[in-house]
Amino acid sequence: MYKRIIKSIALAALFSGAAMTAQAACYADYKAKRDNPLQLHYGVIELPDAACTSGGAAAQISARIAVDGWLLLNVLSQFGSEGLAQRRDSAGQYYLRY
Repeated sequence: MYKRIIKSIALAALFSGAAMTAQAACYADYKAKRDNPLQLHYGVIELPDAACTSGGAAAQISARIAVDGWLLLNVLSQFGSEGLAQRRDSAGQYYLRY
């Protein structure tokens, strides 16, 4: 009987941990450019969980910034909400814009 209770508790902890991980915020910082005249920008963007991979982030960012004519140069990093404050000033008007 105790083994069943322990297994149930372990499974509940495992599933609650997975749910918490799935709800974790995902952000990326990136560099982009626009031609004629040449313009560059550094930005920070929030990503859906499904795009929280290097390939997924690039595709998501490219599509969202292309609306304003920007071309993604590179994704610098992906991070959680703990990395937002330190990037706010550097991103300026492109902080969570897209």
